[in-house]
Amino acid sequence: MNTITGQAPYAPSRRDGVQVSRSADRSGSRTEDASARISRAGYAFMAVFFIVVFEGAVRKWGTAASTIPLILLRDLIALGLVFYAWKSGSLGRYGKVTAVMTAWTCLVVAWGLFQVVAGASSPLIFAIGVRFWLLYTWFAVAAAATLTEADYRAAVKLAMFSLLLMAPLAVFQHNSPPGANINRQLDGDERFVFVAVAGVVRTTGTFSFTSGYANFVTAVAPLVFGVLGARKRGRLDWMIALGAVAAFMVASVVSGSRTAVLSSGLMFGAYLVGRLLFSKNRDKPAALAAVVMMLVLAAGLIFFLSDAVTVTQQRFEDASNAENFWERVMAVFLGEATVFNAFTWIGSGIGADSNLATSLRAGATNFGLAESEAGRILLEGGLVGLAFVALKLFVLFVGLYKSILLSRKYHSPYPVLSWLTLLLGLMTWSAIGQLTANALLGILFGFFLLMFRYPAGDFFPARRR
Repeated sequence: MNTITGQAPYAPSRRDGVQVSRSADRSGSRTEDASARISRAGYAFMAVFFIVVFEGAVRKWGTAASTIPLILLRDLIALGLVFYAWKSGSLGRYGKVTAVMTAWTCLVVAWGLFQVVAGASSPLIFAIGVRFWLLYTWFAVAAAATLTEADYRAAVKLAMFSLLLMAPLAVFQHNSPPGANINRQLDGDERFVFVAVAGVVRTTGTFSFTSGYANFVTAVAPLVFGVLGARKRGRLDWMIALGAVAAFMVASVVSGSRTAVLSSGLMFGAYLVGRLLFSKNRDKPAALAAVVMMLVLAAGLIFFLSDAVTVTQQRFEDASNAENFWERVMAVFLGEATVFNAFTWIGSGIGADSNLATSLRAGATNFGLAESEAGRILLEGGLVGLAFVALKLFVLFVGLYKSILLSRKYHSPYPVLSWLTLLLGLMTWSAIGQLTANALLGILFGFFLLMFRYPAGDFFPARRR
């Protein structure tokens, strides 16, 4: 009974029902379209990713004058995303992380100003240090807080397509002489091209330096295996997943980089173990079959790329003759022995040993303070450098605990693989020294945080009919 008119409600006619049904269908379609649409935040995140991956190609084969404009462009986009996340209140989604980052930012800024006042640094070096120590970590938090699930899927697929492009380029570079245009910068000298062995380059892909390429291959590794483990809904999905795995293996083998080979091998082994360990008991036979197939695929690629494997073996043998392998590993993770002798409580100024800062000082050399990331942090920051190392360890311990829980819940190795990559990035990459490594670590951290917001890892959603 209608309480206003006093009339009983009437049943809708068949025509009315059709109209209601069509209206509901249109409303549902609009909702689906909106949920699948990439947001401005998603475009910003992918723009930064795209610039980081391809800015080196512009510098190498286009014009070296593009370096500063491209860096400024991606920094402004990253800063804009941080401002948008703050203005929209999205940072509240990661309240604890935001609180820690706010306190850390205040400490770094205050300490950097103190270093300037004490004469250990300068205002310009301080500004550079704030950029290297803070900007792309905030960018990661902002991206995780603002990106939608559609944005997340699109960003992962962008990483896969970038890898699919990078692998054949790396093969071409590997098979080209060091003096070829594909292996050197415009008007560059062949003598400055890094080689694995005589006549075979250490590939750079679209990056201007070998470390950028190695870091990229490591950064996309968990995404590759996450896509491989995701539910496939068609032939195209399988082609993307298997193509990405093959591209990852090829890009690693032809790299000529010990870092890329060791990191990729570690990730591949961790995936195989995790695939068996985290699968349900009833799925163990299928998981074992998948592991065997992956080993067969790897063996086939190694056989096909036997020349590259021989070069890599020679690279390891030459390096072992020049330095102790385990001493090198310890120095990368913990810092050189000379760092502790040169350490001062105030530090030399945050940002002082970055390649951007050294390029502004006459006679300065890149990484003049230390070669390892841990060493640079301690020598730049002093006591705050110690706090930075402690903060990294805290993040890694918390991340490991939560990643294991997530892997057990969703029966997937993807969360643990993401944590393992974050471990390598935080502890070994030259993030406060090199522009590319700094941004790639921010992107990696963003993907890591997004994994907790969208833990199902459904990278191939059902398509509308």
